[in-house]
Amino acid sequence: MSRNNGMLYPVIGFASCVILMYMSLGNFSIPTSKQPDMNFVTVSETQFMLDGKTFYPNGWNSWWLMDQAVEDESRYRVKNIFQIGVKMGLSVCRTWAFNDGAYNALQISPGKFDERVFKALDHVIVEARRNGVRLILTLVDNLQAFGGKTQYVKWAWEEGVGVSASNDSFFYDPTIRTYFKQYVKAVLTRKNSFTGVEYRNDPTIFAWELMNEPRCMTDPSGDTLQDWIEEMSSYIKAIDKNHLLTMGMEGFYGPTTPEKLNVNPEEWAANLGTDYIRNFKTPYMDFASFHVYPDHWFKDQSVEDQLAFVKKWVSSHIDDGEKILKKPVLISEFGMSNLNKFYTQTNREQNYKVIFDLMHRSARKKRSGAGAFIWQFLVKGMEAYGDDFGFIPTENPSLYKLIAKHSCKLAVVQQNEVLLKQISKGVCQS
Repeated sequence: MSRNNGMLYPVIGFASCVILMYMSLGNFSIPTSKQPDMNFVTVSETQFMLDGKTFYPNGWNSWWLMDQAVEDESRYRVKNIFQIGVKMGLSVCRTWAFNDGAYNALQISPGKFDERVFKALDHVIVEARRNGVRLILTLVDNLQAFGGKTQYVKWAWEEGVGVSASNDSFFYDPTIRTYFKQYVKAVLTRKNSFTGVEYRNDPTIFAWELMNEPRCMTDPSGDTLQDWIEEMSSYIKAIDKNHLLTMGMEGFYGPTTPEKLNVNPEEWAANLGTDYIRNFKTPYMDFASFHVYPDHWFKDQSVEDQLAFVKKWVSSHIDDGEKILKKPVLISEFGMSNLNKFYTQTNREQNYKVIFDLMHRSARKKRSGAGAFIWQFLVKGMEAYGDDFGFIPTENPSLYKLIAKHSCKLAVVQQNEVLLKQISKGVCQS
């Protein structure tokens, strides 16, 4: 009897530990199957490289993954969107790795984090890898949604720091720079609660994106933003030497390239404190990226004129990567608003096709244009998370097929038989 009790107590103790672990994780499913092997994506001149071959990161945006992974009833959507993306032959998803001071905040206050939300981000990374998808993780937003730079400035005010009333003090105030560095270090060195792998050592992450759509309108010279980019990119690379790094630039040309100003949508675009070529010449920036939104950048421009601008805008940035920056180039956001007075499903598809064709042509010629990311994909039941660009791919058969066929073309360029087989049955043959 005493011998049986001696065996029983350790068993009970172990079971109790497991139960406590489960309770601490909420209802997150703990992965038991071996994760697929992945290697880090690298850069060689104007090409992305993976396993010794050229890699074209064809993908999409779903900013909401971490947010939806927090709650039990919405977590399934993360898996769903990855499965849909894979069936269309997409390989990389761009998503937010931040939520500052808002509902389901990751960072509650400077340097303080909600472990429940961090576990949600852990889950996103694990689920991405399970499905063979890589992630571009964005670290902060210029916009106020989910905190952004405005939240950092608010925190500084609350701490009695004498910052400017402008939220551009995010870029130059030393206290706020320290806040952001604390956050960056916490994310990059985060040990995934499911896999035990620090984020900086996980090849599921394709790249870090320093900021989404940065603007510093109080300094149109571009010096303030450039100084911030140089300091923060150097800081990230000192912590993480494995991953690629970029900025989520809109792509506007600035003061250092006056010969390019006529490519900008309108005169205002040169006065936002950004300077595309200068920003991406920063040595720690591994690749360049830009956005394409002519229906937001122009007033009352016809669809034909918008498409003409898209061709000029995309071609110019591919040339920049090829001839000036000597780096790969991604379109990290593009789309067409359904609030555009010229909007039709056909016009949206035409917009997509123009961009896809330009990227396919660049890939065939081994130029710097490497991929394009649609803004944005949703799944059923997410109407409240949508915007005038978002759509559910499975409910838009013609768009679904257009995207998958572009994936097929890129798979042929890469001679990727595995990718061709995983794309929805029959699409590549039709």
